Formats: sequence, C-alpha cells, structure tokens
Amino acid sequence: MNIAKRSVMIAGHRTSVSLEAPFWDALREIAETRQKSVQALIGEIDAERAEQNLSSAIRVFVLETVRQSP
Repeated sequence: MNIAKRSVMIAGHRTSVSLEAPFWDALREIAETRQKSVQALIGEIDAERAEQNLSSAIRVFVLETVRQSP
C-alpha cells in the first residue's frame, strides 16, 4: 500500500504527515461531512493527541470515527 506524505500547516508551523491513501481519503470524507478543511481537522486532532505521533493519531481518529458511524 502506498504511503503519501503531505505538508500541512498546524498552529502556525509546517509539518509533514505520512498516511496510506485510504486514510487520506477517509480523512477528506470526514472533513467534508463536518464542513471543515482537512487541515483544520488535522489541527484539531493535533491539539488532542498528547504524546502520540501525529500520523498514528490521525489513523486512530479515522478508525474511531468509522466505528461510530451507523
């Protein structure tokens, strides 16, 4: 499975995030549903992640969101 690295701006600084394509797709869909940009959604995930790696935090967020869907 291909991993795509993307640059995002979080809290005023640029960082890169590496995720598999299905996670980027799911994150984009979640952001659209919530009427937010992917970058804004990543910012929210970043603010709540504590010591967890950002890419891992995004994967867990996507998994938890999918599990909560009816």
